[in-house]
Amino acid sequence: MFEMRRRGLLAGTAALAALGGTAGQRARAAGRPVKIAVLNDMSGVYADYQGQGSVIGTELAVADAVAATGQRAEVIFGDHQNKPDIGANLARRWLDTENVDMIIDVPNSAIALAVAELCRERNKVFIGSGAGTSDLTGVRCSPNTVHWTYDTWSVGQSLGRAVTEAGSKRWFLLVADYAFGYDLEKNVTEAVLASGGTIAGVVRHPLGNSDYSSFLVRAGRDADVLGLCNAGGDNTTSIKQAAEFGLNRRMKIVGPVVNINVIQGLGLRDAQGLLAATPFYWDHDDSSREFSRRFQARHPRRIMPNDMQAGCYAATLHYLKAVAGGADPGDGRAVVSAMKALPTDDPLFGRGTIRADGRKVHPLYIMETKGPQESRGEWDYFKQVSTVPPEQAYRPLNAGSCSLVR
Repeated sequence: MFEMRRRGLLAGTAALAALGGTAGQRARAAGRPVKIAVLNDMSGVYADYQGQGSVIGTELAVADAVAATGQRAEVIFGDHQNKPDIGANLARRWLDTENVDMIIDVPNSAIALAVAELCRERNKVFIGSGAGTSDLTGVRCSPNTVHWTYDTWSVGQSLGRAVTEAGSKRWFLLVADYAFGYDLEKNVTEAVLASGGTIAGVVRHPLGNSDYSSFLVRAGRDADVLGLCNAGGDNTTSIKQAAEFGLNRRMKIVGPVVNINVIQGLGLRDAQGLLAATPFYWDHDDSSREFSRRFQARHPRRIMPNDMQAGCYAATLHYLKAVAGGADPGDGRAVVSAMKALPTDDPLFGRGTIRADGRKVHPLYIMETKGPQESRGEWDYFKQVSTVPPEQAYRPLNAGSCSLVR
């Protein structure tokens, strides 16, 4: 399995201001460096969507924390290959024999749930950024888990409501056949039905599916919305084939977890009009653009960051702020408790909070893909349609059945 070790080296002015290190923090940070492990898909369908980009985001946060507070950290990373046994075994080895204090990212919900449980058992920290399942802050919540960037409830419910209330009522869902897809299907369905819509059909497909033609023919006949409860390479393939069938001209195509990497792979001609939900876009404001330029300069393919890679940066920054403030990195529950007690404030997601269930809350943006004539150049892919405020963007605290919520 693929595993490497690196360290962050650069610092950004906005992040330094957000961290605001004190002399006391610098003294506490003089101890051993904490050890952070990025676990994701480095070689499969999600490699462009997390992969090395999540490592770069984490390294940039480490560099900024060193510059601001003196808090040192080592970053290692590994490839779970989208196989739960490989992901769990790698995480177990890191925690048991390599003194890893925090594991971050972990796309593929089945692996994320397994890693969250391992971190609970060993009292270490798990932060989900690429992880999607809302169970991480629901029935499977843990005092050792923070879920940072998005979840299936936030994107599924927000887009399901927005599109159905705008008048597109009959949905057909393409669902990835594993935990993430089922969770997203559930949340989209709940939002559509609650908003007066109907689900005309549902099909489930294996991870890495290559042919959606029969499903798309049925969708074009039975529905006016194609909802994509999949991600990564499956997103790209299904959208491309939908465009080949002309569905993007006849119906709404909705991709709750579509991001700029999907658009890059498709091109604006095939992707125009596609609706997505995201808490981060590289061109949102001056702070996001500054970070994105730093990220792009370090990425071997010179791509811009997506929301999950940005989440690795922001979550690591907040984790290291809690450690620099005195939380013992060897006591995962104490660190997560300190992270919840500290208001979040970073240049990418702004000010926010981490709730009792571990859910980080921030605004969500409904985005529409530009047409070729609207784009000003490479990476100029999205225009903002609306903003979902934090109190509406995430499942109500008392509705997730989390044992940590009283």
